[in-house]
Amino acid sequence: MSGPAAGPRLSDRQRLSWLRLIRTQNVGPASFRDLINRFGSAEVALEILPELMISGGAIRIARIPSVAEAEAELELAGKAGARFVGIGETDYPPLLRNMDHPPPLLAVKGNAAVFRPPGVAIVGARNASLAGIKMARMLAADLGRDGYAIVSGLARGIDTAAHQGSLATGTIGVLAGGLDLPYPPENAGLCEEIAERGAIISEMPFGWQPRAQDFPRRNRLVAGAVLGLVVVEAAQRSGSLISARLAGEMGRLVFAVPGSPLDPRAAGTNGLLKDGATLVTEASDISRAIAPLTGMRAPDVPPFEEPPDFSATPPPGESDRARVIEALGPTPVAVDEIIRHTGLHPAQVFMVLLELDLAGRLERHAGANVSLVFGEPSV
Repeated sequence: MSGPAAGPRLSDRQRLSWLRLIRTQNVGPASFRDLINRFGSAEVALEILPELMISGGAIRIARIPSVAEAEAELELAGKAGARFVGIGETDYPPLLRNMDHPPPLLAVKGNAAVFRPPGVAIVGARNASLAGIKMARMLAADLGRDGYAIVSGLARGIDTAAHQGSLATGTIGVLAGGLDLPYPPENAGLCEEIAERGAIISEMPFGWQPRAQDFPRRNRLVAGAVLGLVVVEAAQRSGSLISARLAGEMGRLVFAVPGSPLDPRAAGTNGLLKDGATLVTEASDISRAIAPLTGMRAPDVPPFEEPPDFSATPPPGESDRARVIEALGPTPVAVDEIIRHTGLHPAQVFMVLLELDLAGRLERHAGANVSLVFGEPSV
């Protein structure tokens, strides 16, 4: 694999501001993008954040990481042999750019050339059977020889086998915590091997110990970075089924390896097959289905859209905020429907939603749907 390709790059000052903004509580990928589009830069957004949080109903203002704290995390990354890659930069995984709300910054350790071949994810049970482990390793090795990069989540069982099978050809490990805290700990050595031959990535801060709620976020990146996702073994209630659902929502192909109806580890995969997943018994089943997609090239797009000119639109008033909040509830609703229902200018609706998001009162869903979070704001 060759080294990093030339292309657009964030300046050191931009990277620092981006890191401070995305590390601020309640600023997720969606609100980050809205802030940049609305205010033009992370520096300006950081200055206006407290005002927006108050307008959204926050009971206290979230603390914004200081310049020194962001510089310390950048230094930690450098000492670990990692770097932060922005969404508009060449070394950012191409397919992630096209998912809903991609992370604006990724911590990357390894060779970004592994992001260029088409990707296939292989996921499955942590308590996998020997047959499942053998199957995952075989699929990964065969797909790697066919020119695919293998993506997985570095968990025990199927994930580990998938990475091991594709070490020689190119594999990408997606972590639920910081790059300096591999989980499970016994896979620390495998993480280093992957970083030497492929890459490991994470959207979480350095020093972050993964929590239960961080694994679905990790699964979202696994699904978003590939053209197809293969589930080898999965119980009826399994994180791998979350990955499969997310992959389907993103328009990725979903594959499943059948298993014995008597083995609970096959209940989830057999269920996927009943729901229309492509049956897999060998790597060619996957490559044949994905082959028509591999000629697709991710479009060269700027990291964010040019912010529209809303200078002629007055900012939302209290009555406007009340109308938007009244239109929201616990059930997800499309933003376009809110605009039609309230009769407000789209710029005013988007600003109210951004304020609510920053105040911890809004939940975003796939397909530009939003819902209101009831209870006390989180900041």
